[in-house]
Amino acid sequence: MQSTSKIILGIDPGTVVMGYGLIAVEGNAIRLLEMDVIKLSSHKDIYHRLEIIHNTVCRLIVEFKPQLFAIEAPFFGKNVQSMLKLGRAQGVAIAAAMQAGLPVTEYAPKKIKQSVTGNGNADKLQVWKMLQHILKIEDADLRYLDASDAIAVALCHHYQTTSVLRPGKVAVKSWADYIARNPNKVL
Repeated sequence: MQSTSKIILGIDPGTVVMGYGLIAVEGNAIRLLEMDVIKLSSHKDIYHRLEIIHNTVCRLIVEFKPQLFAIEAPFFGKNVQSMLKLGRAQGVAIAAAMQAGLPVTEYAPKKIKQSVTGNGNADKLQVWKMLQHILKIEDADLRYLDASDAIAVALCHHYQTTSVLRPGKVAVKSWADYIARNPNKVL
């Protein structure tokens, strides 16, 4: 079996608190590299907040050299202004990743929870407890669930792009993709 190695940067976007996390995948082992948040509430100017988000994502890319970038899709709520602000934060983070040449993948909150806990309706604490188990995180003191959400995004991306049955193989994305990869199985 061939050993694969990759670093995934996960982002939980926000204009007040943005979570970020990085995991390293080496063969079948997954380990936490870093998880934290940037608190933006002290900065009143939204454009300054966006600049901080961009600079932080760029710094993380330079420092950890991830090969993959995953971000949580905005949850569609009733407050249009909040959605616009969240979309801007997400867009700035995505732009920083694209500027660095990283492939970008976006996941819905339910997909992330489903991938990590098996339950798309899991609460943030359930996600955190499962992350502690999977990544063997002993420090149970978590001040910001946005950081654990970002790790969940990165872990979801790993699970969605790696077949458990055949390590190192990329999962197919659709029937057309499956047929293209397996022409000998089509009658």
